[in-house]
Amino acid sequence: MRGARVKSGGDRGDSSVPDDVWEQFLRDSVEGVADAPKEPSARARVVTERLRNEPAGNGGWRTYTPAAPARRKKGRHLVGLLAAVALLVAAFDPWNIIGASGGGAASGPPLARESGRPTEAPPVEPAQRPTVAEPFRGSPAVRWADGAAGITVPAARATGWMSKAQVEKALRQTRDFLVATSLDPAVLRGERPTEAVALINPQQKDVKDYLAAAFGTPTTEENDPLLLFSRFDPSHARLAGDVVRTRGRMTFREGDRGALQVTTDVTYVYPVVQAAGGDEVVRTIARREVVVSWDDPSKVITEAGTLSLVWYKVDMTNGGCDTHNGYFTPQFGTRGADSGSTDGGTVDPYDRNAPMFGGTGSPDDGCRTASRS
Repeated sequence: MRGARVKSGGDRGDSSVPDDVWEQFLRDSVEGVADAPKEPSARARVVTERLRNEPAGNGGWRTYTPAAPARRKKGRHLVGLLAAVALLVAAFDPWNIIGASGGGAASGPPLARESGRPTEAPPVEPAQRPTVAEPFRGSPAVRWADGAAGITVPAARATGWMSKAQVEKALRQTRDFLVATSLDPAVLRGERPTEAVALINPQQKDVKDYLAAAFGTPTTEENDPLLLFSRFDPSHARLAGDVVRTRGRMTFREGDRGALQVTTDVTYVYPVVQAAGGDEVVRTIARREVVVSWDDPSKVITEAGTLSLVWYKVDMTNGGCDTHNGYFTPQFGTRGADSGSTDGGTVDPYDRNAPMFGGTGSPDDGCRTASRS
């Protein structure tokens, strides 16, 4: 993987989904499906309206809340970090994440899995500059788990229309969805997230419209694929190594019409280097909260093995601010130390003790300064 040039997000590459299937998906996204059910999209609209009516400072439906400092000017991004910047991102098996050694000597034992919301931010690690050999050095992620192992899946119990066994399967598939959106090496290299799309209820017309626009014209917040998918432009940032560190958890409850509603809250730490070469390592950090619904097919028209998206939000550090090109745009060198203006305050991207909804966003979803990377 290191040094290899790959195709941009506009090409499907070696995806297992046939061209005609993907093209039909995009056509349906634009034209709609005549017999599409009302329930999934109706629920999305209700949630959208509820989120829009929340007090200022809260995130909303498909909210884009960059956590990295940046000048609010397209194409100009500034990352003012108070700790050492760095890291080199990973590509690994999306379903069986490769747990390679390396990534930095931990200042303590590996952390136990996150079983509930933390009560405080993780302690500050010694200020050490990350390297290609130790990309997580100087970061709390040095003690986090690799890939999917860092996502805690709760014990299943019968909920709503599902038996315990069905809930267990749905939770496993939900984690598969997170892996396919945020850890799949092909998606990280900018390719289309065909594995993830296959898990989304095709009857959600609004979501299909979003996906079609996100991978066709990602020019606005509404159409930004980064809300759900982690992608780097291979001409800008090169992914290397075989480890991405994660920390987060899943919870579930009974939702509308007896559905199983699953809430996921995961922070992903991606170490990257410049595509052009060099040994400077920086980190892009993305925290996503994604809520999905596994609907009762007797009450909502859906397809077996697919989930409906209820809402989703991303909070990012060193991923680009006010840049809507469909990729994370990490900054390197002196641009990362520029003292350009920011108006959203300071945020710790590793602090998970507050929910994203109403918790970490700046008052106007503007740019903020990261206290560490």
